[in-house]
Amino acid sequence: MVRNRQPSKQMRRVLAALAQQRGEGRHGYDLLKETGLSSGTLYPLLMRMTDQHLVEAQWCAPAQPGRPPRHVYRLTASGFALAMELADTDDAPSGTEAMA
Repeated sequence: MVRNRQPSKQMRRVLAALAQQRGEGRHGYDLLKETGLSSGTLYPLLMRMTDQHLVEAQWCAPAQPGRPPRHVYRLTASGFALAMELADTDDAPSGTEAMA
């Protein structure tokens, strides 16, 4: 059974942050700082978003020797479309949200 519900406010934050720099990959730590989410919220959310094909994750070589590789996260086309759709609904006057 497919559930069709609105994204959480945490997912909206992540989508908005990734949409700001769509072409560039973002590290989880950067997303933590920008969204204000805890790591226990952000990383499971990114995994779910990857499973839903909203975000793609890939390993990135370390910038400095001796550091571990890190994941880089990017919005997919469907993730970007959802981010834009949510941005449009967030900008709508509050009276129209109650009618929808």
